[in-house]
Amino acid sequence: MSTPHPRNLDDIVVGQTFVTATTVLTEQDVIGFASRFDPQPFHVDAAAAEKSFFGGLAASGWQTAVVSMRLLVDAGFVFDEGLIGAHADITWPSPTRIGDVLHVEATVLAVRPSRSRPERGIATMRYEAITDAGEVRMVIVADWLVFRPTT
Repeated sequence: MSTPHPRNLDDIVVGQTFVTATTVLTEQDVIGFASRFDPQPFHVDAAAAEKSFFGGLAASGWQTAVVSMRLLVDAGFVFDEGLIGAHADITWPSPTRIGDVLHVEATVLAVRPSRSRPERGIATMRYEAITDAGEVRMVIVADWLVFRPTT
């Protein structure tokens, strides 16, 4: 179940979950992104992709990450000071395919107020980009710098 979006460190509770809307990746989206940022044959050439490890066109993992970030921002899931990354681990358990309908599910794993800087802290969150069929395409565990309100 999704909960209201936190605005600052004091609003974040371990175990909170957030779910975004969906988006569809088209062939034009996949080839266009890859042509510009990750022009490997299995992202831009359908014939070459058929013969590759992927057995067909696959979106760049970086595109999956960028699309996921857009879904989070569009859903309003940004803290008052924005999403400021401090660290992240990313995995792609399965390739994102043309026609995939993706959404992001986010879970708060930890909240650590700073001992030396009381106006801020770190929130650790797990993000999964998931298809409408329930297939996990990407997992990111990220630490975000999050501020507290000033009085």
